Amino acid sequence: MKSWMGEDLGADGFGLANVPYGVFSVGDGDLRCGTRVGDRVIDLTGLEAVGVLRPDADADVLDAPYWNDFMELGPVVWSGYRAALQHLLSDGASEDTQDAVIAHSVPVNEATLHMPFRVSEFTDFYASRHHATNVGAMFRGPENALPPNWQHMPIGYNGRASSVVVSGTSIVRPHGQLKGPSDEMPRWAPSERFDFELELGAIVGTTTDAPLSVAEADEAIFGYVMLNDWSARDIQTWEYQPLGPFQAKATATTISPWIVTAEALRPCRVAGPERRVDLLPYLQEPGPMLFDIDLDVGLTPQDGAETTITRTNYSEMYYSSAQQLAHHTGCGCPMRSGDLLGSGTISGATKDSRGALLELSWGGKEPITLNDGSQRNFLEDGDTVTLRGFAKGAAELISFGECTGQLRPAR
Repeated sequence: MKSWMGEDLGADGFGLANVPYGVFSVGDGDLRCGTRVGDRVIDLTGLEAVGVLRPDADADVLDAPYWNDFMELGPVVWSGYRAALQHLLSDGASEDTQDAVIAHSVPVNEATLHMPFRVSEFTDFYASRHHATNVGAMFRGPENALPPNWQHMPIGYNGRASSVVVSGTSIVRPHGQLKGPSDEMPRWAPSERFDFELELGAIVGTTTDAPLSVAEADEAIFGYVMLNDWSARDIQTWEYQPLGPFQAKATATTISPWIVTAEALRPCRVAGPERRVDLLPYLQEPGPMLFDIDLDVGLTPQDGAETTITRTNYSEMYYSSAQQLAHHTGCGCPMRSGDLLGSGTISGATKDSRGALLELSWGGKEPITLNDGSQRNFLEDGDTVTLRGFAKGAAELISFGECTGQLRPAR
């Protein structure tokens, strides 16, 4: 679609094929629901208030500082509202409409971005075969890398919704119990092996109290964000047996500020990997469930320049978000609007496509070299990690924006 907002609209991944959803403020003003188109942020709360574009004719749903109320309205409303928004921004819009949009928009560099939705619960998965194989080989040897259940179901754990933060939030190096010289005497100290994990987060839009099929789960997903599952590897090594990750994953999880809708990503669908064993019927895909999303990670030392340390693609995943959600609901677990599902670390088959320093440095034994000549086994204080994603659709590039956090010293 062509837009009256400019001929080059979409070159940066924020054109009419995208129209993502976020929350912003200007100066000391109130938090507003908005979208980004090109280099402008459009105030959708304001357009709702003046009657230009209303998701619900009977109630204001964008007057809260999050998108949860809108998500609760369901897929039919999501689709209709997105189509109406695209029409508002396309060449067919009237002059009065164009004037209203301009009056309710600001340059992106004048907007402060906030958490785009209220996180109800957070579940993180372990769903990349390459990542799981690499990590398993490090700790159990290549012959025992994947546990027997891994090829049959998405493995996951329940994380902390309270520590999910928006891009740009600083992360403080955590303290924790670390393994000592012997198992009899651990020590309490700042993590020495702090890491990032490159992930995609799926946002559940509709509430359900019953098991969902993969197709139904796919329809229930509102949209996606970039997600960094910060991980203290040394705390994790000491604590993970017998119940898995706990404090090692509770420090923070960073998400990007723009929700790219599931509908925007539909043209980017690709099939999943060839399977060595058949999945049980409830997990089998009715069609392509993954997306062609190019991903990269930049690491910037304090006062230094960024080095791209990994490039991969979301299509490398073994289980899709829809399969993860279907499995999550299979036991009768209720899901709520705003539930967040982390994909798990997204790693490819080559060394330069691994999605965490744990893999890139092979457990700290093979440090990576940055552009300034410094080396990293794990993150150092002052390091900034930036995750980026670009989906390749039928019409134009779709950007997720940046998911950024700087590591601060332990307190």
